Amino acid sequence: MTTTVLRTADELHARVRTGRRAVVMTMGALHEGHATLIRTAREIAGDGEVVVTVFVNPLQFGAGEDLDRYPRTLDADVKIAGLAGADVVFAPAVDEVYPGGEPQVRISAGPMGGRLEGSTRPGHFDGMLTVVAKLLHLTRPDVALFGQKDAQQLALIRRMVRDLNFGMEIVGVPTVREADGLALSSRNRYLSATERRTALALSQALFAGSDRHAAQEALRARAREVPATHARAAALSAIGESRAAADTHAVAKAAPGGPAAVRAAARLVLDDAARLKPPLALDYLALVDPSDFTEIPDDHTGEAVLAVAARVGTTRLIDNIPLTFGAAS
Repeated sequence: MTTTVLRTADELHARVRTGRRAVVMTMGALHEGHATLIRTAREIAGDGEVVVTVFVNPLQFGAGEDLDRYPRTLDADVKIAGLAGADVVFAPAVDEVYPGGEPQVRISAGPMGGRLEGSTRPGHFDGMLTVVAKLLHLTRPDVALFGQKDAQQLALIRRMVRDLNFGMEIVGVPTVREADGLALSSRNRYLSATERRTALALSQALFAGSDRHAAQEALRARAREVPATHARAAALSAIGESRAAADTHAVAKAAPGGPAAVRAAARLVLDDAARLKPPLALDYLALVDPSDFTEIPDDHTGEAVLAVAARVGTTRLIDNIPLTFGAAS
């Protein structure tokens, strides 16, 4: 399909709209993760219109971060966007988004914006929300799609849209990974071959935590199948599962799903990676409530996000995985 490149909001507003407009916001350097977002947008928009924004937002880069070296690959981005189903690539200049210089009035991310990524990158989420708000106004979508890899960003955007009555739907799209588990990111291109091997520890830690969680939830489900503790142990022992019976009894008395055990399983992988060459330098490992990104207690039930951020060499990477604790009662 033919993809039109537009540089100004006036050009975009002049287009005749039919059906729903779905918007995918990017900073360029598109990869298969972005393509998945665009394909999902195409499915949602149907006979309507898919707009992909390409804008490297200076407000969300702090001092010493990689604004200057962030890849600008517009020609390649337009090709990828078009193949994935985009009708328009909206690639405005900085003075189109911020006429007259940096805005004096900005969106505040509030308490959630100071946690995890916000603690490591002060002001990042204020800048992110400000540009997302601007681009939502400039593109006027019915629905906007964002990747779940940036889970805290997605949660803040949803909160902003709800709290400030933006009046459009926000859709989260699952993280896209390479065959070895590494989450796709524009920053992966900065990694050397040896750094990339170390970087695999991020996803491996998440999978270790997820596996531990799944095992505990399975034990709890088995524990619920037999009503009495002694009867349960006897029944399981009778079929050669005395160890499983003991584990079932222990897990049945523990908090649902064992958040502490999930954290510990992930931490073991990250501790090992810290001894690799090159080493992984951990920023944080957190198991949080997706509504506000505070750490969940041991008796938590419901949705959670296991999140990690670390540096390998000079490259900082993030990843996360969703979990559900105490899914059955």
